[in-house]
Amino acid sequence: MDYKVADISLADFGRKEIDIAEKEMPGLMSVRAKYSKEKPLKNVRIMGSLHMTIQTAVLIETLVSLGADVRWCSCNIFSTQNHAAAAIAKAGIPVFAWKGETLEEYWWCTKQAITFPGNKGPELIVDDGGDATLFLHKGYELENGSNWVNGKADSVEEQIIKNLLIATNKEDKNYFHNIVKDWKGVSEETTTGVHRLYKMMEEEALLIPAINVNDSVTKSKFDNVYGCRHSLTDGVKRAMDVLLSGKTTMVCGYGDVGKGSAEALRNERAQVMVSEIDPICALQACMAGFKVCTVEDALPFADLYVTTTGNKDIITIGHMAKMKDQAIVCNIGHFDNEIQMAELENYPGIIKDEIKGNECPVHKYTFPDGHSIFILAEGRLVNLGCATGHPSFVMSNSFSNQTLAQLDLWKNKDKYEKKVYRLSKKLDEEVAELHLAKLGAKLTKLRKDQADYIGVPVEGPYKPEHYRY
Repeated sequence: MDYKVADISLADFGRKEIDIAEKEMPGLMSVRAKYSKEKPLKNVRIMGSLHMTIQTAVLIETLVSLGADVRWCSCNIFSTQNHAAAAIAKAGIPVFAWKGETLEEYWWCTKQAITFPGNKGPELIVDDGGDATLFLHKGYELENGSNWVNGKADSVEEQIIKNLLIATNKEDKNYFHNIVKDWKGVSEETTTGVHRLYKMMEEEALLIPAINVNDSVTKSKFDNVYGCRHSLTDGVKRAMDVLLSGKTTMVCGYGDVGKGSAEALRNERAQVMVSEIDPICALQACMAGFKVCTVEDALPFADLYVTTTGNKDIITIGHMAKMKDQAIVCNIGHFDNEIQMAELENYPGIIKDEIKGNECPVHKYTFPDGHSIFILAEGRLVNLGCATGHPSFVMSNSFSNQTLAQLDLWKNKDKYEKKVYRLSKKLDEEVAELHLAKLGAKLTKLRKDQADYIGVPVEGPYKPEHYRY
């Protein structure tokens, strides 16, 4: 069998949870039912780089039911649920993922998932954060004469990527050209990966068409707002078993992820502060009743810090050196660079103590002045590193979009240019409608005279200007 997981004996446990998740993922199961007989992705090689959870297992098996030949890895060293990976491996689908991978192992897994039998590459990629897309582009550029691998790395992880590219190139000078030869497109799950795609498009470096799944309303609102509203506090509680009521908390950023996070903490009756760079988001935070201030303002008071921005260096080593004793610091933005972890690890005189291991990573850092802080999930996604991520119903929305994006890419593989596209508003509304029955909702039908009166179609898709009031 072509897989590497932590423990294949967990497969039966994983299958039981997959069965439960399927009942909570009506959108994805409806897409599966609609297309499984037709098999529009028959024999299409699809590689996935996305958190290997129970919910992702339902996505993988949906793609397989549509005919795809799938290989998979996770997009975070801590986000794999080992029983989910085992169940997928036992089903005969190649998967390379386990919780607590080293960075070297993580990138090895990425390469294994990219490499199909016969040294063929994927025809489509489901990406989350853009790591698979980055790896293929950098490898392709290396074979075309790029010197990027020989430059100074900005991080330990970047050097690991460069080392793997160099080693791969030494073994096979045409590996990446062979791998990307049949590549037709990528659908990207999250904000950071989308930013990467737009940047490559602007630089005319994009090798394939891409679909920005992140900005579908039924993805961004569900995953970023409602998902974080559920899973942030789940992760913090599992990690620290701390009462959040009455605690002073600082949420860094008030975009969609920040909105969900701030609401989650308020629901726990915590005192919530918010930091923002955008005046509109800051005003929204004020109107929601949150205190808007800087991280520096919060340092004497905050018991918990949550970064949500998708940007870098939000919590600096200077901040951590001045925090209250026993302050908790975590991240629910996409990447692992919102908190200056390298600077913390190398701070003169710092003492690091592991409280919990890879299953729920918690580390205590004691500064020379005697105060300590707790870092959750090594600065990576706390909801996946210390808990189980977003619930199935949320991910049904996201993954319905992913599946429709894969279908769209394959259907239009000879039409799309090497640009970043969005799914249509009509498909967005269809995804929403697929989930209404599960919630007991029933849509009101718009009459023709009413539609004419306000100037909208009798049935969607409705545009923003249609909503006059």
